[in-house]
Amino acid sequence: MAELPAPQTPTLSAIYAAYEAEQGDGFRDHLGASLIGKACARALWYDFRWVTASRHPGRLLRLFETGQLEEERLVRNLRATGATVLEVDPETGRQFRVEAHGGHFGGSLDGVAIGLLEAPKTWHVLEFKTHSVKSFADLVAKGVVASKPQHAAQMQVYMHLTGITRALYVAVCKDTDALHIERIEADKELAERLLDKAHRIIFAQRPLPRLSDDPAWYECRMCAHHDVCHGGGAATVNCRTCLHVTPLEGGWHCARHDRMQGSQEQRDACGRHLFIPDLVPGEVTDAGDDHVAYRMKDGAIWVNDARAETEVTSC
Repeated sequence: MAELPAPQTPTLSAIYAAYEAEQGDGFRDHLGASLIGKACARALWYDFRWVTASRHPGRLLRLFETGQLEEERLVRNLRATGATVLEVDPETGRQFRVEAHGGHFGGSLDGVAIGLLEAPKTWHVLEFKTHSVKSFADLVAKGVVASKPQHAAQMQVYMHLTGITRALYVAVCKDTDALHIERIEADKELAERLLDKAHRIIFAQRPLPRLSDDPAWYECRMCAHHDVCHGGGAATVNCRTCLHVTPLEGGWHCARHDRMQGSQEQRDACGRHLFIPDLVPGEVTDAGDDHVAYRMKDGAIWVNDARAETEVTSC
């Protein structure tokens, strides 16, 4: 019989609980450039539409923080080589940020650098990542473009939107502290395709095609949206999953209230929320200004009813 793991001490449990209490819902106000290289367009649409709340255990949240803390040391390492590294924009005092599509797409750079030994006169976008032993070995063997296409796509977007033509990818193995460094050249055509992809996702009123119709496909099994996409699970109630709300240049507009919705308003939603029909695993049988009725797979009728400011079911 396998030996059972030792139970967590109260202090350890409390440390992890503190991380979990601070994590929020995991929703980003924008579609992140760090995600645009993801293979599944539907998963990206779900990300942008806040379909599935993101919750992680405290141990994993602490691991994410480790990656963030590593950035400061990598900046020191690069400066020790004689490079000039800017972690923040001197004009704003905040991280360098890029945006497109009315602010609905973008991201924050880890920094920019000049004076790198490989090309001292050329500005570079900096991208820092931490890896497990297995991931790091694959990266070293294949290079970032083949091994981590999502990271490569992120750098292409950053280069395109800043006008910088080179990126420096600095990877750390979390287990051995080994470093891997690559320089990446800007690819204008690829960056424009990625921006076009972001535009399609942001302004699509319905979910885009999924990567695979097989729920057992490995990328689907690991996806945070698996339950909604393949299992008939419920989407999160917020303005972005409501059929009344549409992304416009510069924000989100609610047709029901005829006004723009702020970030917190989108999270709170109102009593007249009606799901985008594609997010309900059933066939529409009736609809009006304030309700949509569905015949579910088991034959039951489910009514998404805003007239009573609640969702009710009936048979």
